[in-house]
Amino acid sequence: MKRRTGWVPQCQKPRGPLGRFVLWTMNSSHSRLTDWGLSHVFIGNRYTILDVGCGGGRTVNKLAALASEGRVYGADYSAESVSFARKKNYRSIRCGRVEIQEASVSQLPFPDNMFDVVTAVETHFWWSDVHAGMREILRVLKPGGTLVIVAEIYKQANSRKSEFLEKHISLSGMKLLTIDEHRELFATAGYSDIQVAAEPSKTWICCTGRKPM
Repeated sequence: MKRRTGWVPQCQKPRGPLGRFVLWTMNSSHSRLTDWGLSHVFIGNRYTILDVGCGGGRTVNKLAALASEGRVYGADYSAESVSFARKKNYRSIRCGRVEIQEASVSQLPFPDNMFDVVTAVETHFWWSDVHAGMREILRVLKPGGTLVIVAEIYKQANSRKSEFLEKHISLSGMKLLTIDEHRELFATAGYSDIQVAAEPSKTWICCTGRKPM
């Protein structure tokens, strides 16, 4: 099968020089979205946190600053992303506060009940099996721990970008969900206390759910 070329597959799984440029762009363009998403969850300064689909490592960097006495892990199935994120977080890695690994969301290399918070920023719509990913994250969360999913676009958002992506979704490979479908996704996977916040003017969405005690 011929590999797709261009911008879209690089967003899904960055590779090579173009992939590194995409990662640099993501670190910059997703910063405000990430700050908005993280404002919807409490981050304790001693928390153990995982960022799934960590990309260029900017979110890991932000989480390490918030959990100043904790430990932050990043996981991404792109080797290019792992390398880029490690460089971004070089000092924190040397101090032993950050660790970044190559791994898929459907097979996380962590024990049960490890994390206080798991974040997923601009990534869940690329997962090959979003339901399996949600269950795997639930496994590694501590009882009472929180999953935070943040994205700058969702299905049926009132925007030209959303309309365009929905029209061409079969070509992009993205799996966009509506607000209600996000709630159902969390509920079906076994999360409780599900909350969904949306910024219609920006088409941003933030979904949180807890692992039952």
